[in-house]
Amino acid sequence: MKKFFVFFFASLMTLLFMSGIASAEEGKVCIGCHKAVTPLLVKDWQSSKHSDNDVACNICHGSEHKSRKTSHLARMPDENTCAECHEEQFNQFTKGKHNFGWTSLNALPITHMEPDELMEGGKGCGGCHNMGVKSEAQKKELREKGYTYRTNSCDECHTRHTFSKKEAQDPKACRTCHMGFDHPQWEMYESSKHGVRYQLKEMGRLPKDAAAPTCQFCHLPDGTHTNKVAWGFLGVRLPLPKDKQWAKDQTTILKALGVLDPEGKPTARLDIVKSADLTRLTEDDWQVERKKMIKICKKCHSEKYARGELEKGDQMIRKADRLMAEAINIVADLYKDGIVKKPAHYTYAYPDFLHFYQTGGSYIEQVLFKMYMKYRMRTYQGVFHANPDYAYWYGWAPMTKALDEVKKLAEGLRCKANIQQ
Repeated sequence: MKKFFVFFFASLMTLLFMSGIASAEEGKVCIGCHKAVTPLLVKDWQSSKHSDNDVACNICHGSEHKSRKTSHLARMPDENTCAECHEEQFNQFTKGKHNFGWTSLNALPITHMEPDELMEGGKGCGGCHNMGVKSEAQKKELREKGYTYRTNSCDECHTRHTFSKKEAQDPKACRTCHMGFDHPQWEMYESSKHGVRYQLKEMGRLPKDAAAPTCQFCHLPDGTHTNKVAWGFLGVRLPLPKDKQWAKDQTTILKALGVLDPEGKPTARLDIVKSADLTRLTEDDWQVERKKMIKICKKCHSEKYARGELEKGDQMIRKADRLMAEAINIVADLYKDGIVKKPAHYTYAYPDFLHFYQTGGSYIEQVLFKMYMKYRMRTYQGVFHANPDYAYWYGWAPMTKALDEVKKLAEGLRCKANIQQ
């Protein structure tokens, strides 16, 4: 029996050794060809930890592609491929909001009305919202449309083929997605004191041990791949705030998001919000994320200071919601009185923020949408990202101006309606 186990173990080790040699040899064939076809991709791989650990092309791409004629047989690795070696990181990723980027994109009604090349082709919303583990059916549909690079999320931060950890930990890695119209977190961070100190530290003008928080320091601490925040992207939460006026205003916003119908009853979109983890749905869940952030802030600040600054962000949401709800109700009343006609693609005769700038709506609706998606977002995100200019001049100030414009437009529409009667 002892001889049998010795023989079995020796055979197994030989098999694994020979398999490794075969794998390495297959990888050399890939590299030999691709040095001429895609030389810079080969250089990226050669500079990677994968190369150092003999993780060759065939490990991720399979062995069926052996020539130019069989290039279509190359497997495009997805998150599950990465999970074969990086199981802990994969499990963390699935619990964070990045994993729900694809789900939320496809849940938006506007997605199915815009050019497919922008939504799923990676040149518009799909370029960032590609993130999220997809079903085999979804991946098959993308491949059939020719979108071969929309099957993995890991390479959004660790770009092919270096898959560098240092790259993913640099705040500039976040810049591609977290910038622009509705979520200028990069611009807020870069010009905040946090971001300025990081740049000065990079240039050697601050000591190596100087505090200079990055996006990852606050939102992906200690290398975790699970990212969440207390308020979520939409800036709404359940249960509703205890302040009666604020609760009423948040209810109005939930109606404009289509999560509640005009009568205040839950819609099917609430199920989508739950499944995509778009907001915290219990007080405990909200407190968990708030406490995590305070713990991070305490590495540089006192707990009292950290709590006070975060509460200022909460209060700016409350004050912004007051303006927002007033503007929504003005437009909702125009619908109710038949002065503004409901666009054909709206489910209810009520403002619907999830249709964005889609044609068919009136100018007053576009001003309302901009007030929500651009100015409200910047008001409270600017406070949370410690950026005074964004919080005020790019957020609160234009928000108040937009409310005035909504009021004037509504007055003009009502006057025009009275003249025509």
